[in-house]
Amino acid sequence: MNRDVVLAEWRRSVLSLGAADLLSRKGYSEDAVSRAYYAVLHAARAALLVHDVAVAGHVGLRRMFGKHLVRTGRIEESWAKHLAKSSDDRLTADYDSGIRFADEESRLACERAREFAERIRAYLLASGLTEQELRRLIVAAVRDAMFTERDRRGTSMSREEVRQARDEGRA
Repeated sequence: MNRDVVLAEWRRSVLSLGAADLLSRKGYSEDAVSRAYYAVLHAARAALLVHDVAVAGHVGLRRMFGKHLVRTGRIEESWAKHLAKSSDDRLTADYDSGIRFADEESRLACERAREFAERIRAYLLASGLTEQELRRLIVAAVRDAMFTERDRRGTSMSREEVRQARDEGRA
């Protein structure tokens, strides 16, 4: 297992989930559903990369997830069905302009993606990654997002925000 590659996919999953949540809260339902799928996709890729299984496409990911994780008993079959549903929803959200997702549907897609990511997180921990490695990536992703937003707005952090970020390990 190449830890750096696994962790890079995990980071992309975390960032995609954050983006999906943000898009859903702002009312961009189709975009939220699409981003939620990418959170699932990157989490699934991270799980496969634990076994040095790299996939290039969406269909290949579904097939390899089933072959290397579900059929071997490492991951429950319900998660493969979740991956398939997320993929189908993403295709609808991205390519079928006649169908709109309700706000509640985008919230549910985000929740399902979060549940999927939590299951994969448990799998990554059971496969030898550490809580510290996974948490460090999340903290870095949040820090990057926080500072990017502040840079975009042209504002700076207050002393209290700097102290809080430092205490939480974000700065």
